[in-house]
Amino acid sequence: MAKVNTIDYYLKTAWQSVANSYNQAASKVGLTQASGYVLINIRKDGTAVSQIANLLGVRSTSLSRMLSGMEKQGLIYREASALDKRSVKVFLTDLGIEKRENAKEIVRSFNDYLIAHMSESERMKLESTLIKINQLSQKFLQENSKAY
Repeated sequence: MAKVNTIDYYLKTAWQSVANSYNQAASKVGLTQASGYVLINIRKDGTAVSQIANLLGVRSTSLSRMLSGMEKQGLIYREASALDKRSVKVFLTDLGIEKRENAKEIVRSFNDYLIAHMSESERMKLESTLIKINQLSQKFLQENSKAY
């Protein structure tokens, strides 16, 4: 099967294009697509490292390097839970709050651009198709967990 005939090929290339667009825009405010996504997903009362790892689809250990870099930039700080020292929460600094607003604006701007260049029907079809692909991917894993 040629790579251009697979659904995952089109998903991967579309996502890569989106990520590249976000990275170029984010770099203008001193962020990356991934760091902007982290900032957007940190709650006022802090967010557990494990939750951030799940959102990014990476292991907590892999996230550590990115969080260390963000800490050095003064965007975040980490605190161990008083109840469970193994649990670490991430909080935004004042600079992190400012950069989160930059990241949100980039997301809004890009989303507005996409919406302006798609019909309502196209957007609804895309959303429902992506939801279905996500559901089918999860179902595939469940049904084929022993095969691979």
